[in-house]
Amino acid sequence: MADHQLRSIPDFFLELTIADEADTRRLANDLAVMLRAGDVVCLSGDLGAGKSTLTRALVRSFANDPELEVPSPTFTLVQTYEFDRFDLSHLDLYRLEDPEELEELGLEDLLETGAALIEWPEKAEELLPEKALWIQITQPDEAEDKRLFRFHAADISWQARTLETHEIRTFLERSSFPDAERRFLAGDASLRTFETVTANDRSAVLMRWPFHQNTLAQGVSDYMSSVHLAQDCRSVLAIGAELRQRGFRAPKVYEAEPDKGLVLAEDLGRETIVKNGAPVSERYFAAVEVLANMHGQTWPRSLPVDGYRTYEVPGYSSDALITEASLFLDWYVPEKTGRVVDVAARVSFENLWRKTLQSIASAQYGWVLRDFHSPNLLWQYDATGTDRIGLIDFQDTVYGPVAYDVASLLLDARADISQDLESALFDAYVSLRENQSQGFDKVGFSAAYSVMAAQRISKIIGIFVRLARRDGKPAYLSHLPRMLGYLDRVLDRPNLSELKDWYNGFRH
Repeated sequence: MADHQLRSIPDFFLELTIADEADTRRLANDLAVMLRAGDVVCLSGDLGAGKSTLTRALVRSFANDPELEVPSPTFTLVQTYEFDRFDLSHLDLYRLEDPEELEELGLEDLLETGAALIEWPEKAEELLPEKALWIQITQPDEAEDKRLFRFHAADISWQARTLETHEIRTFLERSSFPDAERRFLAGDASLRTFETVTANDRSAVLMRWPFHQNTLAQGVSDYMSSVHLAQDCRSVLAIGAELRQRGFRAPKVYEAEPDKGLVLAEDLGRETIVKNGAPVSERYFAAVEVLANMHGQTWPRSLPVDGYRTYEVPGYSSDALITEASLFLDWYVPEKTGRVVDVAARVSFENLWRKTLQSIASAQYGWVLRDFHSPNLLWQYDATGTDRIGLIDFQDTVYGPVAYDVASLLLDARADISQDLESALFDAYVSLRENQSQGFDKVGFSAAYSVMAAQRISKIIGIFVRLARRDGKPAYLSHLPRMLGYLDRVLDRPNLSELKDWYNGFRH
């Protein structure tokens, strides 16, 4: 038996019997996907229990390299691996002479940039973080390969994450992707996370949307409701099915459990309409064709989902548009001026926006996918026509002025669109619409385009500052010069002269 007993920790919340090494690798894969920077995973068990086997498999899975050399840090005590996602440190405390030596290993510093996997955590006694996941491994019944894994954690978030990742594995085993290898894909600026899963030379994308109203801060929940953001994955299923039925390239859904927030769908690749950071004109013109085809159709407000329920596409109300534009006041103006916007200025701003939106009340309304820009438009090399553009991230679709999505594309938040390219894309869209219908109102559309562009840019500027300051993601600030340049460009349009005067009062 080990010289030190397991520290006092809560009773286990999950118990798994692992039959063989393949099962161990799958468990390690599940743990690697759910890891976050700052995490500590403590692995406890006797010699030969399988701690090193699990750790080695976890590091290799995290690295996406099954051949990665993962030496035991028995003598060095710690081995740190640098990865793009975040660093991973492997500690083996078996030879730790004094628990206080843990401080010399710099665990706190390691956790600032990554996560830590710790074998023989008993040696550190009470010096390890309270918010750690403890995995106790035993060998029942003297079975050669079988192991019993018991998961302990005082932190309820660890329990939720562990049970969620186990639930995903169970979901995959029931799907057409059993024994799939999971890889973290994305989970940055939203409540959703994404993985790629591969099995038998097939790949898919798994979306996990564990949205529950009572888990969100009141302010976040209220904002989501006020601007009509989707609250569960039914929107993805309903909107995607309708897009595919109309001939647009939305991912096919292989399996879904809406009540658990799990959707396994077609993998449309990673190539967007941007290449090497610059817009590819051919691809943007193809995306314009998609929008023109969409806007030439009438779209429903009520959609079937799950075979027995319906999903209602929310309206993009003036209140929602103004609330979004007000993010400029909430976040950018304090960032720029160092002071909060007073009540009088806010009322003036909201009244001006209400008047501006009323000026385009007769604009064409239809589906607005809302984030129709380069990160969500995937280039399909083997396709033709509108199939060349794969559509993702459409869950927040609303019914509003269709000019919004055109402005989203032509003034892309993630790519520098020159004024010449914007004008050429605008003209291409108008030409396509005029060919569809002789009654297309170019003047009215141009006015709506200007207003929707100013609204979206205001919203995105506020969101980027919020992501940097509230959510600790300063990289988003690098996009501000682009967005502020777009704002100047848009506010020069004749129908936005009043807005221009108001914005310039805060920006200059």
